[in-house]
Amino acid sequence: MSADPTQVLAFETDCHIFSGCGFPAPGLHSFLFEPLWGDADSNLYFNKPMLLALLGSIIIVGFFWAAFRKPKIVPGKLQMVAEAGYDFIRRGIVYETLGKREGEKYVPLVVSLFFFVWMMNLWSIIPVAQFPVTAIIAYPIALALIVYVLWVSLTFRRHGFVGAFKNITGYDKSLGPVLPLAMLIELFSNLLVRPFTHAVRLFANMFAGHTLLLLFTIASWYLLNGIGFAYAGVSFVMTIVMTAFELFIQALQAYVFVLLTCTYIQGALAKHH
Repeated sequence: MSADPTQVLAFETDCHIFSGCGFPAPGLHSFLFEPLWGDADSNLYFNKPMLLALLGSIIIVGFFWAAFRKPKIVPGKLQMVAEAGYDFIRRGIVYETLGKREGEKYVPLVVSLFFFVWMMNLWSIIPVAQFPVTAIIAYPIALALIVYVLWVSLTFRRHGFVGAFKNITGYDKSLGPVLPLAMLIELFSNLLVRPFTHAVRLFANMFAGHTLLLLFTIASWYLLNGIGFAYAGVSFVMTIVMTAFELFIQALQAYVFVLLTCTYIQGALAKHH
């Protein structure tokens, strides 16, 4: 067994079911990476998830730049794909949630968030990379904080201090004696629980999905010994099935993340009655 816990256990090619070693199950060590540059002890370093996040950003910017740098009335294949993706987010999420008049100004942000999250998720099934950046909780937290700051600042800018306070606390005088308790619950929910769940929902799904993919991938190799060949085939089929399922989940989580973003913006813009 490798002494370095940050190494991917699936590459330990001598470990099989009847070779005297235990199953190298994935765990938290599967989400730890040695610095590619710098020193982890000094908290100034650059590792694989950071590299994937940077490459993903470059790929997204490069794709849309190539698609729209010379737009044509009759679009080519690349422009057509880019327009279809952009229009899906604009009409299917932003306009449906915020309306065309209010939503148009937020389209660039929502489109950027969707494709960034989707690309960070997609790294999980791309050979060599094989790791979803959003399975590191710092990235979903950073994205959720962007939305959170936008939501809070927009709420105060649109309604003023008193109106924003009523908006965030769900003030409704018809609640009578339970109004203070209801306001406290809403305040806690909106200011603390909302950004937490926004980030954790994305993180937890990508973390769990990557763990399952690792589990079946490692098991397929681990069982390749003796009678274990029969079980290895089943595990390999499950790896393919989970990869296809993960493709769906990756797109779905990006969709849910920006849908919630639009819902929060809608709440900030809504008039309090």
